[in-house]
Formats: sequence, structure tokens, C-alpha cells
Amino acid sequence: MTVATPPPAAASAAPLIELDRACVIRGQVRVLHDLSLRIAQGQHTALLGPNGCGKSSFIKLITRELYPLAHADGSVAVRVLGQNRWQVDRLRSQLGIVTGDLSSNLADMPGLTVEEAVLSGFFASFVVPAFREVTDDMRARVRETLALTGALPLLQRGYAELSAGETRRVLIARALVNRPQALLLDEPSTGLDLVARQHLVATMRTLAAQGITLVLVTHHIEEVIPEIERVVLLRGGRIAADGTRAELLRDGPLSEVFGGPIQVLEHEGRLTAFAG
Repeated sequence: MTVATPPPAAASAAPLIELDRACVIRGQVRVLHDLSLRIAQGQHTALLGPNGCGKSSFIKLITRELYPLAHADGSVAVRVLGQNRWQVDRLRSQLGIVTGDLSSNLADMPGLTVEEAVLSGFFASFVVPAFREVTDDMRARVRETLALTGALPLLQRGYAELSAGETRRVLIARALVNRPQALLLDEPSTGLDLVARQHLVATMRTLAAQGITLVLVTHHIEEVIPEIERVVLLRGGRIAADGTRAELLRDGPLSEVFGGPIQVLEHEGRLTAFAG
């Protein structure tokens, strides 16, 4: 089962995500400090760092839940697919977004089924609007993406009844119904057991093989699949390092960014990290 995707982006295509000296203040605290980052279309990337390093603020910057401070010279701090202004529903048709906040909002919708939760992805809402038509093609695409993530048997289940692992598979399916060019995953394995995490990793590898660009935001190096070659380490709202997985997913760089001894083991391309 595959999801139709656009042809590979040309070298001259606009970057998927481009930050130019982006600064963000939440309350009285500056959480991002002059963050400059360019992620090309087709470049699988992991943003890795401890709690409080700015990962969540980065996500909210892309989803426009947070806004950067204006530049004195009038230049633009944030662009997605070359645009500095976009409608959220249009953005999500090009960049699928999977966050824990979205899961909580969907779980609060009484009586919402898995099919309805995935259908709502077409409308960038938490439910299917009463005045919008749901076509046979939409329902077919819901089944297609649920099958891809191994969640098709859940189609008629209540969304609020799902386990954490089932929820994550449904959210990824929801993000894929618009056939986006890329997928932004925010701490996708939070709350998952070992089997559910393995399924998640397998799903990400399948998506990468289909040409969907993955941007993974996490503090678990076990989630950084072999297809993700670029790693950006965040610390204190700044980029601490930006390089290849071979360079940065090692004891030294990770110990420095997490502020304590980290040991990394690799087996058949799979990484595991231990503290202490």
C-alpha cells in the first residue's frame, strides 16, 4: 500500500523550512535565540535535544502558534515552502503535522470515530464541518492511509478509546490524507511501549522510502531512522551542532548537549542511548 506523492523536488525548489535569525519570547523568557536553519525538500532531518531546549517552540513557530520577533531591517524570519504568509489549512496540505496537542484536542470530541478523526484532516479542523461534503474519494484515502500505518482495523473505533500507540498511527494517517510533501513529527514515540515504538519506526521508514520528507523533533535517538542523515542538536534555544548522524549521534556530542554522560550503541543500523 502506497500513498501518492509529488515528484522529487528540483534542486532549485524553495526550502521546506527556512529560519533566519528567528527569536521567540514566551512570557518573559526568550526561548529561541537568533535561530537560523534551512531544511531542503527531500532532506530527512532530526532536531534533537533535552527538554527545554526549544523543540516545542520550533514546532509552534512552524504551525503559527508562536510568532518571531520582527527584524529591524524588515526581513522575514520564517518561511515554509518559500512562503512567509500561509493559511493553516493550505500549509497542512503540503506539510503534514503530528503533535501531541492535536491528539488531546481530538480526544475531547465526543463520539468521534477514527474514520471521522482522519477525515477531519481534509478540513484542518477537529471534526468534519457539517456544511462540507465528504466524498467517496476522501473515504478511500482515509482507508489508504490507515492501511499504510497499520491502523485500518481501527476505522470504526472511538478515537478516545485508543491506546497511545494506536493514536499515533491514526494521527500519522490523518496527516497523510492530503498527500503532503513532508511530515513534521513532534516527539512521536511519547507514551509508546516497545512494540508500538517499533511499529512507529517501521512506518517512518516506509514513508521515507516513498519520498515523503521527514522532519523529526525528538529527544529519543532510537527514533532517528537510518534514512535520516542530517541531525541538528538544540540546547538553550540555540543550535549547538548541525551535521551528519555519523558525526553527532555519538557519545561526545550527545553528552555535551544533554549535559551528562551518554553512551550510544549501534546494532544493524539501530541506535540506542544510555545515560550514565
